[in-house]
Amino acid sequence: MVVDAHPGARPLPAHSHKAELRLAELLDDDGAIHPDGVDRLISTLEKAQQAAEDKGCEDVLPFATSAVREAANADEVLSRVKAVTGIDLQVLSGDEEARLTFLAARRWFGWSAGKLLVLDIGGGSLEIAYGIDEDPDIAVSLPLGAGRLTAGMLPGDPPDPEDVRALRRHVRAQIARTVGEFTRFGRPDHVVATSKTFKQLARIAGAARSTEGLYTSRELGRTSLEGWVPKLAAMTATQRATLPGVSEGRAGQLLAGALVAEGAMDLFGVDGLEICPWALREGVILRRLDHLPAF
Repeated sequence: MVVDAHPGARPLPAHSHKAELRLAELLDDDGAIHPDGVDRLISTLEKAQQAAEDKGCEDVLPFATSAVREAANADEVLSRVKAVTGIDLQVLSGDEEARLTFLAARRWFGWSAGKLLVLDIGGGSLEIAYGIDEDPDIAVSLPLGAGRLTAGMLPGDPPDPEDVRALRRHVRAQIARTVGEFTRFGRPDHVVATSKTFKQLARIAGAARSTEGLYTSRELGRTSLEGWVPKLAAMTATQRATLPGVSEGRAGQLLAGALVAEGAMDLFGVDGLEICPWALREGVILRRLDHLPAF
């Protein structure tokens, strides 16, 4: 994402270059990124690097999240990336990922939103953060990413009902361990969610399409989501890709994402949430802008 970077600027893209890599789905039995996955990562980085050069970028902030962070061969992958591309890929910790995403949500909704609870489902992890300031009071990262869970626990297409039930139990057990840490801070005033998974779930549940603009309010209700989970479980990935707002590349992992979203909303007692257009990328940029000298 290319932005005109200066203190006080909004991280709205002047240009965006996207590629669906889905590294969390490219792990071998030992938890290492498969050689094909490393090659795809390098190719993707080279194309992004070229796009940055073409647009005249003066500074680049390359970062990676849980798929690289938790890979058994993370050090080897980072070394090869540096050797081939010259890019020093910075790996964010789970805590940093949650806190930067929270920062983006706070800046988007502003101080009037009060105490925020922010949920973010990525390919490799689920981030949860809560607070009233720009830095959350508590932030956690759980290994409940939609891509990771699909690759590891939902092999069928459509998945076996027993596998779906096992995944549901696994997701809820993981989330339940963290709920008590959050509830001691009191109920949030506003619950928001970021990420493609939440955006697509909100869209199939009736939220406005992306063409209606960045500032259009989009919400996801728990009752509506609960109605969609069994429907998604009965569909193949190809059938899910025909749903409004669902991309072909992410259709396969949408069910796992829905189970995580449903579990989080249920266990945290959330009846509905609002979709935040800004997420981790914007949080990384905002933090960098905060440290730029004023003109």
